[in-house]
Amino acid sequence: MGTPEPTRGYAATPWPPRRVAGLARSCHPGPVIAVSVTAGGLGAAGGLDGARWVLLVAAVLTGQLSVGWCNDAFDARRDAAAGRTGKPVAEGAVSRRAVWAAAFTAALLCVPLSLACGPQAGAVHLAAVAAAWAYNLKLKATVLSWLPYVIGFGTLPAVATLTLPGRPWPAWWAVTAGALLGLAAHLGDVLPDIEDDLRHGVTGLPQRLGATATRLLLPVPLVAASAVLAFGPAGPPGRWGAVTLAVAAPAAVAGLVLARTWRKAPLAAAAVVAAADVALLLVRGTGPA
Repeated sequence: MGTPEPTRGYAATPWPPRRVAGLARSCHPGPVIAVSVTAGGLGAAGGLDGARWVLLVAAVLTGQLSVGWCNDAFDARRDAAAGRTGKPVAEGAVSRRAVWAAAFTAALLCVPLSLACGPQAGAVHLAAVAAAWAYNLKLKATVLSWLPYVIGFGTLPAVATLTLPGRPWPAWWAVTAGALLGLAAHLGDVLPDIEDDLRHGVTGLPQRLGATATRLLLPVPLVAASAVLAFGPAGPPGRWGAVTLAVAAPAAVAGLVLARTWRKAPLAAAAVVAAADVALLLVRGTGPA
């Protein structure tokens, strides 16, 4: 009785524009754009010139596209079985084969673009992309599900600085804040789907903790990232650091309190704090090593 729904996503629709739109939606455009823009902002803050800046953004963009397409292609059967909306492959808007082809094409393009940023920057970025693929293919169902996010976000400042002339390493506080934001991104990304994931045997760290514990834990790395960015660099927090600290803790607490009447309040609060943290990271730059 439930067979048609899981299988309808594997035959390509005959209308080409719908396939193109489905392919675009299946790359997880929100995270792709957010991470690529952040990388571009870090590069600009560090003083990258035009050509190097374009290479950095192109490398990060292709890497993120490959990760997003890999995720949707690999999870297509589970998404269809769970009846998840907004999943183009599961909905039949684009074939699974086409999404796999796009994922591998983007990954292949990512290699020379990353190495063109410099051998160190390229190696660090490709390691982060490989970790994200490992998450999609295996680690998301293990207790180490958080690790690829921490690696990916934590190394982003390093990719930006290592693309600069002289290949400087970023400041410790930039890497630490990035890693904390990565942990928060993992918790926030998984939180809405924990119950479905458990039904389909996906037992990463948030699933093992449960929805309530994950919801309570989510603000911790975000507020910690705010503190690291405010107090990590030498000198006082400054105006932007003070504003971020003033926003972070109250927003996190409000999200937890409002969760009793609005289920998505913790995620909304997390988005506010994350946006403030990323803005402060861009203001601070990546700092000297």
